[in-house]
Amino acid sequence: MDNNDINLQTAQQSQTESNSKKVKKLTIKLLILLQAAVCIYTVSGIAGKFASKYDFLSLGFIICYGIEIVILGIYALIWQQIIKKVDISIAYANRAVAIFWSMLWAVIIFGEAITIQNIIGVVIIVIGTWMVNKDG
Repeated sequence: MDNNDINLQTAQQSQTESNSKKVKKLTIKLLILLQAAVCIYTVSGIAGKFASKYDFLSLGFIICYGIEIVILGIYALIWQQIIKKVDISIAYANRAVAIFWSMLWAVIIFGEAITIQNIIGVVIIVIGTWMVNKDG
């Protein structure tokens, strides 16, 4: 047995151990953390929308985009912790609920209107996400 075989076996054992540490069923705590991360991700869009009100490279533009980058950094750190514990397919399926959070911010912060088609679309997404979580 040479070093390559040993390295391959060690990598396979490490991957197996990593997979066994993942949660087989999505707990309420992890679901809340997952949705909190998705919610934080959508908040970055708010900073982007505020930045669009300023001239390109103006102080307001740079501040808003700086805030967006910080928010995305926080999101990335949380996301990495989540995908250590949850299967990636379940985690990404839950990101679809970002459309709900984005519509909520659009109404609350920007006073935008929601159509019946928007509501139907969100309901379909939430049902699909629920089905994935139920199986996961």
